[in-house]
Amino acid sequence: MIRFPTSLRELAADYDVLLCDIWGVVHDGEAAFGPACEALAAWRATRGPVILISNSPRPCGDVAAQLDELDVPRAAWSAIVTSGDATRVLLRQRAPGPALAIGPERDQPLYEGLGLRFGDIEAATFIVCTGLIDDEREGPEDYRAVLTSASRRGLEMVCANPDIVVQRGGRLIYCAGALAELYATLGGAVAVAGKPHAAIYDLCMAAAAELLGRAVDRARVLAIGDGLATDIVGANAQGLDAMFVGGGIHGSAAVTTDGRLDEAATSAMLATAGAHARYAMAALA
Repeated sequence: MIRFPTSLRELAADYDVLLCDIWGVVHDGEAAFGPACEALAAWRATRGPVILISNSPRPCGDVAAQLDELDVPRAAWSAIVTSGDATRVLLRQRAPGPALAIGPERDQPLYEGLGLRFGDIEAATFIVCTGLIDDEREGPEDYRAVLTSASRRGLEMVCANPDIVVQRGGRLIYCAGALAELYATLGGAVAVAGKPHAAIYDLCMAAAAELLGRAVDRARVLAIGDGLATDIVGANAQGLDAMFVGGGIHGSAAVTTDGRLDEAATSAMLATAGAHARYAMAALA
């Protein structure tokens, strides 16, 4: 049975640590969500660590800078762990390459200090994908030709962001996960370290243990997110209680005209995704 709390405060006695998704929960890529930031800051001040867990392909320091630009207060989080952090482990194992890099220029910090070389599709020994080069205008089909060629060559793709889409303002844009999904249908092998995979959660638990100064009791960790296939399925696989934020990327299917979650629609969405959540809210507050 899913519970539908009106406030994160209602759960405060049950958990010591929050693992909270960023895009769609804390901000929409253009502006911070004030009530969510206030809720996380209050939790951190009174309960314990808040670890932001993101499928961003960039290292945690770059994500912290982005949060500053979006006016997400530092008081709202204790640490940040990203898919970029976890992916750097995979890239270090495959260095020096050369790699065929697919993604925008802003994701270059992912490669710093790894000794990785880059080349065209004929020289590459694997692909690293951080996203679409122009995610405002392009879609996965724009990459079918190059991915077909890479698949024929048997190149593995390292996907630095497993998200299929992410919310940016009032629209959805494609992420690296959409290209990885297409590559898999073309017969290509894909390696992933971000949500819902274990590597990123291992980094989170290590950060939580350091912040707590003791071992982490997973029964007292709550994972919060708006992505069914990433946040919620990932939490399920780790044996963590999950809170589904239905007003994020799946919002139109679950939120009623008065801004509340439709309980039947929410349950159906989770069931369709093969996921389960202990709690659900339209937006974190």
